[in-house]
Amino acid sequence: MIEVTPKAVEKIRQSFAKQGVEGGLRLGVLGGGCSGLSYQFKFDSKPRPTDKVYDFDGVQVYVDPKSMVFLDGMILDYKESLMQSGFAFENPNAKK
Repeated sequence: MIEVTPKAVEKIRQSFAKQGVEGGLRLGVLGGGCSGLSYQFKFDSKPRPTDKVYDFDGVQVYVDPKSMVFLDGMILDYKESLMQSGFAFENPNAKK
């Protein structure tokens, strides 16, 4: 299961409206490089047939089966501070 906080849902919704995008948000992991896996975070017009589709207050999130292994239990949040603001991935499966 993946969780998206209400603040993150609102920011995603605002981004969709600003970009004129319809569809959902694709979350995934990409392999390679010296740091191992990295997060994929992009707009997608529709889910793939094998995707797990989550709905958070009308915002859809798509996750492919291979990424689900690494993202299960993750919380996507949006944080704001004086120094920075942006999406934060809180993943209990991450080693570093």
